[in-house]
Amino acid sequence: MSFRSISDVLPTRTTDLLALVKVIEERAKSRPHSPTASERAAVVQLPLWGDEVRCMPNEILRSALFNAKNRNQPRRYFENEEIAVIGRSTRITYTGKELRQSDESVWLQLVHLARLVPLGCPIEFTAYSMVQSLRQARSKPNPQHVVRLLDSLRRMQASSLSVYSKRLRRGVGLSMIPKFEWQDEATGSRLPMWRAWVAPEMVELFGDVHFTQLQWNQRLALPSGLATWMHGYLASHRDPLPIKLSTLYRGAGCTTDTPRKFKQLMATALGELKQVGFLSSFEIRGELVRVNRR
Repeated sequence: MSFRSISDVLPTRTTDLLALVKVIEERAKSRPHSPTASERAAVVQLPLWGDEVRCMPNEILRSALFNAKNRNQPRRYFENEEIAVIGRSTRITYTGKELRQSDESVWLQLVHLARLVPLGCPIEFTAYSMVQSLRQARSKPNPQHVVRLLDSLRRMQASSLSVYSKRLRRGVGLSMIPKFEWQDEATGSRLPMWRAWVAPEMVELFGDVHFTQLQWNQRLALPSGLATWMHGYLASHRDPLPIKLSTLYRGAGCTTDTPRKFKQLMATALGELKQVGFLSSFEIRGELVRVNRR
């Protein structure tokens, strides 16, 4: 869901409160000492959220930065090119190799881990734990899963993103992963613990309330592609209004051959969203898509 006031992010149930307390305790454990006044002033940290959700700035969810193209399509390279965004108040430019919904899942998990430490500090994880968190392997990770994870992290490290938004009143530029370590330079062997850094500027995109909580189990149950993109886009609106198929086609960065084919793909994606319990109903009539969220 998207948030319009700070009261929207406060816990309303006992289970939500317990989850929030758990996150606070995890943050406290991650700090080796009590910070000084100057250290506290320099700390930049993401908002708190529970373990059952993953969060993303609304501007990103409403864009084709992580597009919904078929994974078998060749990825192109962008050179400071404008990315499609649904909404007139935002403009995004991107340099780097094309990103897909599978990359968004990896980034969602990285940002989720980053919420526990000051931005600019390293996040540590094993390749096994990251693969497991993405549900790509139920037991021992397949080597191909690790290869795909490494490729995704490399793509995002070699990227440059600029977001110009009316609410920011300026442009915010950042590398999605400024630094990433996975290999021992001396021996060439894979490190037991991988380390990644998330740019401190990311906190400006999140703001206090300008992000959406995505139910992680719902996303993991969806096929990666148009269904996961629609999950993020619709979740970023409290009450989604009817929207044209052509607008969604552009926003999702799709390249299907015909409007008829995209309409079929959209019907399938919305059916998946209903099956996982995100939508109660949907309708595609002519050019308009109407949905009702649970």
